[in-house]
This record gives sequence, structure tokens and C-alpha cells, in this order.
Amino acid sequence: MTSQSQGIQQLLQAEKRAKDKLEEAKKSHRTTSRLNLLTGKGKRLKQAKEEAMAEIDQYRMQRDKEFRLKQSKIMGSQSSLSGEIEEQTQGQIKELNGSYSKYMENVMNQLLSVVCDVKPEIHMNYRITN
Repeated sequence: MTSQSQGIQQLLQAEKRAKDKLEEAKKSHRTTSRLNLLTGKGKRLKQAKEEAMAEIDQYRMQRDKEFRLKQSKIMGSQSSLSGEIEEQTQGQIKELNGSYSKYMENVMNQLLSVVCDVKPEIHMNYRITN
């Protein structure tokens, strides 16, 4: 986020410098004669505008290149994280399936032995009446 803020600030500064160059060109031409003012002013303004636009374009291309580089790094790391998570999940599923297979028969035998081991007894609260 701070690099974006810095980028925006730098872009604004470049635009301000371009505006300042235009203002400087306007001021410098006001002091010259009217004839020189008409011919020189247009040339200087055009030159200042071209310089400013070139500087802005260069800065935008640089920031765009940096943005794309960071974006590709982030997207690459996200896909690798996704792959790692998928791999870990598959490993845990295999481990759980192995544990199930290993202990299922033992648990079933214990359950059946408890259910099938019937010991008939008379309840202690039962009263024999004659």
C-alpha cells in the first residue's frame, strides 16, 4: 500500500513539475516583446508540454512494470500455497484412511464382544413373592 501511495505521490509531483515548467514558460515569455511572445511562447509551451508528457509517460511505464512484477510474484506465491495446501490435505486424508483400515477390525471385534457377551443375572431389586 505504501508503495502505491508513494507512486501516486511521485506521479503527482511529476505532473506538478510539468505544470511548473508550463508556468515558467508562460512567465518567461511575458517579459519578451509581443512579436517574440507569439512565436516563442508557442514553441516553449509545446516543448515544455512534450517534456512533461515524456517524463510522465516514462514514470507510468516504470510504475506499471513494477506493478506487474509484484503482481506476478503475488499470484505465483498464491498458486504455490494452494498447491502446498492441497498436498497436505491429500496426505492427511491418506493418513486418516490408513488409521481407519488399521483400527476398524479391532474396534468391531471389541464392540461385538460387548454386545454378544450376555450374562443373565437377576436384578438386585427383584423380589420373589410366594
